[in-house]
Amino acid sequence: MALKKKRPQKSLAAGRPPILQRQPKSITRKSTKALINKHHLLEKRKKQALAKGDDAGVAAIDAEIQALGGLEAYQKASLQGQREDRGGDSSRVLMDWLQPCLTAHKEGSGRMLKMLEVGALSTQNACSQSGYFDITRIDLNSQGEGILQQDFMERPLPKDDSERFDIISLSLVLNFVPDPKGRGDMLRRTTEFLRAAGRYLEAPSLTTNFPSLFLVLPAPCVTNSRYLDEERLVVIMGSLGYAKVESKTTQRLVYYLWRREGKGIARRFRKEEIRAGPTRNNFAVVLG
Repeated sequence: MALKKKRPQKSLAAGRPPILQRQPKSITRKSTKALINKHHLLEKRKKQALAKGDDAGVAAIDAEIQALGGLEAYQKASLQGQREDRGGDSSRVLMDWLQPCLTAHKEGSGRMLKMLEVGALSTQNACSQSGYFDITRIDLNSQGEGILQQDFMERPLPKDDSERFDIISLSLVLNFVPDPKGRGDMLRRTTEFLRAAGRYLEAPSLTTNFPSLFLVLPAPCVTNSRYLDEERLVVIMGSLGYAKVESKTTQRLVYYLWRREGKGIARRFRKEEIRAGPTRNNFAVVLG
């Protein structure tokens, strides 16, 4: 009796349906954070070298930035943080806060509100898709972060109310400014671009939240700094004429909505230690 020839066994992989093919992995959270932090550190060192006139040092730092992948790699890491599994689009928090008054506004006069979005990473975020805002963007996709800060600080001041904004978004921008005084200057300058308080007679539903500043920072900037906590931030913002309307703290980020209430009272805030400890970071905001 002839023996039957055994058929070669197919591996499990060979019979796997094509729909189960693995998708490319995203950058890990740890790698993303390390790349962003390194990029920030190099930009800070570059600014210091520029201030000293150290051309060789600037060139060496530029080479390090390029070795990391340059602006393109930084953009990818920043955008990665807006994935659903990384916490998502920060402007969704803003839309949750604003939705009640925006809905009432749309049922009334319904004019588009003007937003200045500094450091825009995506045109597909919640604010862009809401239909409530006419958005002007200082776009990170076309500029480096150092240029981003410079563009905002050197942007011509509005001539009248028609050129001012109802809201400014600084989402993960202030923390990139390399020195405490520069951060204070940026916060002060935001007041120059906002409509004056009480200019919403045609739309009273907006007065609870506008004109306003949406500010997002890495949580440790406020929760673990030697020089800044929420109480001090509230006082600093108050001196600029802002009042805190909303806030939210997660493991990674802090979100704030500040309503502009007036010109404020000019005060000086130096870099003063308010919390000691070897594990604290040095994030600070200084107003001269």
